[in-house]
Amino acid sequence: MPQVQVDGLSINYDVQGEGDPLLLIPYLSADHACYAFQLPAYTEHFSCIAIDLPGTGESDKPPGPYSTAAYADQVDGFLGAIGIESAHVAGVSLGAGVAMHLAARHPERVRSLSLHSAWDRSDAYLKTCVETWRALARSLPTVADMVIQGIFPFCFTPEMYAERPEDIDGLVAFVRSRPAQPLDAFLAQSEAALAHDVSAALGAIDAPALITFGARDLVCSTRFAEPLTSGIARSELVVFDHLLHAGLHEDPATFNATTLDFLLRQPALN
Repeated sequence: MPQVQVDGLSINYDVQGEGDPLLLIPYLSADHACYAFQLPAYTEHFSCIAIDLPGTGESDKPPGPYSTAAYADQVDGFLGAIGIESAHVAGVSLGAGVAMHLAARHPERVRSLSLHSAWDRSDAYLKTCVETWRALARSLPTVADMVIQGIFPFCFTPEMYAERPEDIDGLVAFVRSRPAQPLDAFLAQSEAALAHDVSAALGAIDAPALITFGARDLVCSTRFAEPLTSGIARSELVVFDHLLHAGLHEDPATFNATTLDFLLRQPALN
């Protein structure tokens, strides 16, 4: 995998496909490979650049805490280092938080935003969920165990567990196959989720934005839809009635079709 230096850190990334650049920012604890279910569809139209945020994957893992705003500045430096002036930007959960700060702080970098399971400001419920994961991570053998036992039930429906156990098993195996995130790196990265607040910067986002939620999501429920859609001027909202937090894995066909419909309506690079 290629790596570049940004602010003294090695940042790992993957590039697949051809076309206008599409930056894919992972969610909490995940590396670039979390978009595996999206790449077959997205690479038909875009050059997909999937990044390992600092603290994850094969990127460097500096001491924390981290923040979504600091991540956005690192991503801006990363795009400059690989020669990308502007890109479509997609993020899920924590990745969406980073994407919003990127669009507000470095508007020239962002041609469009695809924000999935996003939130503007961490409230008491979300913080309680993250603190629970932090406690589990400290008590279980690995961060992967915490993801599987603690985060998965907030991401996938009971029906998926009951009717598609092989898919859950496949995702479990996938999580265990990725580079292990050290406990201190997870704790540092989860601080970024706890402290996330982009509410005051939403008005600075000029890029067109797709905002999606799973109607059954608890962590990032549709309680965040109104502040995001009212704060981002050129936004459109899609709610997936049958999904929770991780629609990109539970129903990638619907998730991908929705995102591509939005992306392909955006002007191509001249």
